[in-house]
Amino acid sequence: MALPVLRGCHRVSSTLKITRLFLNESPVLNRGGRPRLPPPPAQRPFSSPAGGQQNQKVVVFGIPNPFIWVRTRMYYFLIRAYFDKEFRIEEFSEGAKQAFSHVSRLLSKCQLDALEGLVAKDLIGKLEEKLNLMPSNYKKALSVEPEEIMYTTPGDVGIYYGDDGRKFVSILMRFWYLTSARLPEDTMEGTRVFQVALGEEGEAETKRLLSAHYEFQREFTEGVAPAWTITKIEHSKLLD
Repeated sequence: MALPVLRGCHRVSSTLKITRLFLNESPVLNRGGRPRLPPPPAQRPFSSPAGGQQNQKVVVFGIPNPFIWVRTRMYYFLIRAYFDKEFRIEEFSEGAKQAFSHVSRLLSKCQLDALEGLVAKDLIGKLEEKLNLMPSNYKKALSVEPEEIMYTTPGDVGIYYGDDGRKFVSILMRFWYLTSARLPEDTMEGTRVFQVALGEEGEAETKRLLSAHYEFQREFTEGVAPAWTITKIEHSKLLD
């Protein structure tokens, strides 16, 4: 069944691109090639049913494939040896997490012009087409606050050499996050649902665990400005 067409996404005016430089948005991946991290967000307090304040978290963990774990570590070594001696996957992952949250919120609000310089141009056009067919509750489920990210792990790593001598590195990042957006059960098969107590009265809020894949690519050709660009965006069950 086709999704109902609600209010479409349109490119916002260029004024937004200027305004966002003065907002308190966290910078994503700096142009020096290393993640530039803002202060960590405050932990959102959850309350117990008795009313006492305590921090409760849904713990999500995965067991990595040993072969993939060894292979990706070899690629990290190659990146440090031949491309960027200061590269650290831990720092990159933190920067990617901030980028994921920032870009997902822009997608949810259909602020596509604000994605320029962060997301590949050809990908922005494809995202616009998909968002125009997406109902408002699905768009809300795209938005991710930093504290809603439950688990982050690197995926595939690639090193590419073009025939013209250009050099590229790509890193796929996988994220699992909680959302309170109301989503139909029949289209969300396979996702996990949690009851989380919030507020002083301990009222329960239903949250669903969703996943997303973002691929980051950087060109290391001599003379090219150092910048990581998002070349792939997938939100499982929402934006494939």
